[in-house]
Parts: sequence; C-alpha cells; structure tokens
Amino acid sequence: MERNGREACPPELAAQLREVDRLRRSGRYATALALARTLAEAHPRQARVLMELAQTLAIWGEVPEEALAWYERVLTLAPGHLTSRLYRALALCRLGRHEEAVADFDTLVGSGYRKALVLHMKRAEALEALGRDEAAERDWTLALEESPGNPWLLQQRAAARARLGRLDDAAKDLTEALASQSGDDVDPELLHARGVVRERQGDLDGARADFEAGLAAFREGDPLALLDALREGTMRKP
Repeated sequence: MERNGREACPPELAAQLREVDRLRRSGRYATALALARTLAEAHPRQARVLMELAQTLAIWGEVPEEALAWYERVLTLAPGHLTSRLYRALALCRLGRHEEAVADFDTLVGSGYRKALVLHMKRAEALEALGRDEAAERDWTLALEESPGNPWLLQQRAAARARLGRLDDAAKDLTEALASQSGDDVDPELLHARGVVRERQGDLDGARADFEAGLAAFREGDPLALLDALREGTMRKP
C-alpha cells in the first residue's frame, strides 16, 4: 500500500531503521551509514529509508552536499513530505544556496507546517545572507510571535533593525531582552550590542555604561573577541 506517494514501512524494516538511529546516537556513524545505504539500495521506493540515509549524512556525517541528493529523491517519491523539504532547505543553507532555501521555506510557511518558529528563524537567516534585511526583520518578528520575549530572537531582530537604520527600535529590542536577565544571567553580548546601538544614536554615556556593564558580566568561556570589543568600547573617548 502507498500513502501520499509513500510505500508503507513494514515492521521488520522499521526495526532496522531504529537500529540505524541507535548506532548513530551511540557514535557508530560508519556502521550506521553502511546499514542505511544497504537499506536504501534494497528499498529504493521507501521514502522513510531514504530520509534516514539523508539525515545520517546531513546531521551525523555533516556532508549536506551528499545528503541533498537523497532529500531530492524523497521529494520525488513524495512531493508533499514537508519534513524532507525542511531538511533540504537547511542543507541548502549550509551549502550557501540561500535563494533555493528561501523558496523551500516559503512553501513550508504557505503549507502551515507545524514548526513555524524554526521556519521563520531559518528563513530570516537565509534572507540576511541574501542582504534582504527588511524581509528578515519581518521573519524575526513572526518568530517572536511564536516565542514572545525570547532574548536571542530580540537580539537578532535588533541587529536587523540596526542595519535598516531603525536604531530606536533596535535599542528597545535589546532593552527588552536585557530586562529578562539579572545577576549572573546577564548576557554581555546583549550589553555590547546595545552599547553599539547607543553609540550610533549619539548616546555616548549610555554606550559606555553598557560596555562597562558588559565587562562586569563577562564570564569564563565567553568569547575573547567580545572581551576585546567591550574593552575597546570603554576606551573610546566622547
């Protein structure tokens, strides 16, 4: 039997696919890949098998260029297989093929795919890579509708707004992101980002205060480049 262009997966084959997953998760990538290839050769019309091979290559093997061909085969068998389309879009992004990735994300958004937060985040990143900041800003806003108040999303939207020259809006986003943090949880990267925006606004005292607060919040394990940037900020003269 077939369902939506896909052959039903018999129980014994499903058990073998679970073994592929067990091998991957236990760190035995080469063995998992060999088994996945064997299953794909034996079951060339089983979309689930082809998908597992693609995932093994893309996620565990980190070879998106090879995985892409297998995502294509899944979509040839089952054009409505939205999860394969999502992972194809992610592979395209990793390969720098952002226009094609955006087209896939557009299809997924239009279909009402359930992972709206992921779609808007990843499409925003692809749009930014294409220099389409206005469209990216809209996607960051849509992502925030799915996860209101998320500090990381607010930071990403702030960056897009700053590139668009919307400095007041960018500063508001960063202030909102920082409002959810206190004590050891304060992110020095957010403070640096707001300091940079405040400098561009001409608020040099506010910028310096952010850079100094960022230095105070800096913790072991934070990027050394961030530490240098914060120090440089405190040394700039009005």
